[in-house]
Amino acid sequence: MNTPIIETKTTPTKPKRALFHYRRKESFKDFLLALPALLLLGIFTYYPLANSVYLSFTDWNMLKPIKKFIGFSNYEKLLVDPELYHTLKVTFLYTIIEVSLELLIGLALAVLFNVMSRAFSAMRLIIFMPHYISMVVASMVFIWIYNPDYGILNSMLKLFGISPVNWLTNPSTALWAVIIVAIWKGVGFTMIIFISGLRGIPLDYYEAASIDGANKWHQLRYITIPLLSPTTLFLVITSFISSMQVFQSVDVMTNGGPLKSTHVMVYWIYEMSFGQFKVGKASALIIMFFILIIALTAIQLFISKKKVHYEG
Repeated sequence: MNTPIIETKTTPTKPKRALFHYRRKESFKDFLLALPALLLLGIFTYYPLANSVYLSFTDWNMLKPIKKFIGFSNYEKLLVDPELYHTLKVTFLYTIIEVSLELLIGLALAVLFNVMSRAFSAMRLIIFMPHYISMVVASMVFIWIYNPDYGILNSMLKLFGISPVNWLTNPSTALWAVIIVAIWKGVGFTMIIFISGLRGIPLDYYEAASIDGANKWHQLRYITIPLLSPTTLFLVITSFISSMQVFQSVDVMTNGGPLKSTHVMVYWIYEMSFGQFKVGKASALIIMFFILIIALTAIQLFISKKKVHYEG
């Protein structure tokens, strides 16, 4: 008579332990590889930010070693300062105009030069080259272009019988002069990003639209622009953050003038820190400005959820 063989199930503990140790070892290697970047971020980003938060609650002015804690006094003074709201107005005006024009011109150039040919490749290269030029160098070049006596821009206006314009010393034109420099420098990058987005749109959509009788304008409006919305969102957010922090062109070309018509936020922070030595108040302004940018960026991302169309 055969007796049944009872099989006992053994839990594979050793393979599980080996897998656990392997994963922990790989995680530790990944952490070691990321450690240099984390150290750089901690030293040059998070520590200065934390130190700015601390200094915003003091009255330190760099001339005395004692940092007296004064609570929210710096924030209270800034919130009732009329210069804060004037500076915010100028900063927002600069940002809205610069970002809007740069996106529109960049999109138009991308649609125009989205052709694989040597001539258009050369044109794309020429338009993109200013992106690699330092903003300080670009500002110095445009100071010469805007010169009221021998600048090339006023020389061209004289050919049409228009009197010379003091571009950088006139409050009604100074902000526009600074905006033009930023657009000239940044529109090439915007064009290239839009071209990469255009290359990702399947040609089948345009062929189907052509069969249905859609013209170029309809294809641009109902196919190109909606399917470029993820690219547009990326450019809007990055351009917005960059434009809100404009400083170098203002510092070189106008020094915040004339009559504070180009008195933007970062230049005011610089002026308050290294001109008036009010580091505590400037730190409070930095924190307020940082929170404002984060909040506006979050609002843009929230609004874009229903506006951005992803293929598939």
